[in-house]
Amino acid sequence: MQKILKSVICSFALTVMITGCTPVTAQRGNMLQEYQLQEVVIGESSRSDVLRLLGSPTTQSTFNNDVWYYIGQRTEKRGILDAAVVDENIIMVSFNNQGIVETIENVSEDRINIPYARDKTPTHGNELTFIQQLLGNVGRFNAPQGSPTDL
Repeated sequence: MQKILKSVICSFALTVMITGCTPVTAQRGNMLQEYQLQEVVIGESSRSDVLRLLGSPTTQSTFNNDVWYYIGQRTEKRGILDAAVVDENIIMVSFNNQGIVETIENVSEDRINIPYARDKTPTHGNELTFIQQLLGNVGRFNAPQGSPTDL
């Protein structure tokens, strides 16, 4: 009986360890496929055609509303480690003054990888310990109604 119980516990522990190391993948944004981009014809497709074929853009250029960006990212996270970018796709679609597609470019290669800052913003105020937070209001009572402090 104990041998069976040991084998069940060991197999359960092994299963937990294996599944704990399985990566968690996530997709954010719009990962456009090559066949979708081939449906957009340069010099012929309009803004409404691009919206119908590719969907809404992730963002527009800050200084030029005739430039749309489709940004997609696939990340993979293992255990407690930070998520790593596995695949990234940034497509720029630019239109002329008549709203017809001028260029479609993959600008993923030109992107600069900027690391996250792990610093904390300093805040002002009291830094209380756990005990101070727990016992902070002990001894503080409201003044009774009708006392001289109510005037």
